[in-house]
Amino acid sequence: MICNTKKIFVVDDEVKIVEVVKSYLENSGYTVCEAYNGKDALSAFDRINPSLVILDLMLPDITGEEICKTLRKKSRVPIIMLTAKVEEEDILKGLDIGADDYVTKPFSPRQLVARVAALLRRVEDEAVPLANSISFNDGDLVIDNLKHEMRKNGAIINLTPNERKILMTMIKYPSKAFTREELICMVLGEDFDGYDRTIDTHIKNLRQKIEDDPRKPRYILTVHGLGYRFGGE
Repeated sequence: MICNTKKIFVVDDEVKIVEVVKSYLENSGYTVCEAYNGKDALSAFDRINPSLVILDLMLPDITGEEICKTLRKKSRVPIIMLTAKVEEEDILKGLDIGADDYVTKPFSPRQLVARVAALLRRVEDEAVPLANSISFNDGDLVIDNLKHEMRKNGAIINLTPNERKILMTMIKYPSKAFTREELICMVLGEDFDGYDRTIDTHIKNLRQKIEDDPRKPRYILTVHGLGYRFGGE
């Protein structure tokens, strides 16, 4: 199974830049979607469900800063800003509103692809979550990272390593819908050689352990036609 199925969303009003970036990214195995203005980018974001966004700061209708702020209200998707601004204050402002990295124009397409790969690795390797303990639905589900315990209604539940990885991966990106292929690559690894429906079996077992009614789940939600996402609050 080829696991580099990550979608990169390139948002820039300069067609030549988009074409070059898209070519280099696709040659590196990524799937690339593009938008040439802010309105189209915002309307397409949820449908595209990208793994990373490359966002131009100067768009004709909505600024990159505003788009970044809007995306950060609902997603932790990694964002790389593209800009001709080189002042330190501008870069710090972009990082402050939620950008993960900053690339100034003109830039090397190869370097940008390397930044994309490095940022995706960093995001995947981050500790999940940052807090020592988190709870959902008024304490119904509690994850204690110090004790490496999970509790449902106060009782400790025992998850297999793969079940835990699936749950923690989803918690890390609460608004992201994961395809089966993405979960396989992130949880089972690139060397996995089997059926993508293997994830469905893990999801079924996970629901049996953490849901009050597995037929009406609150935590592991099915996104029809795509995969699964986390629904805890």
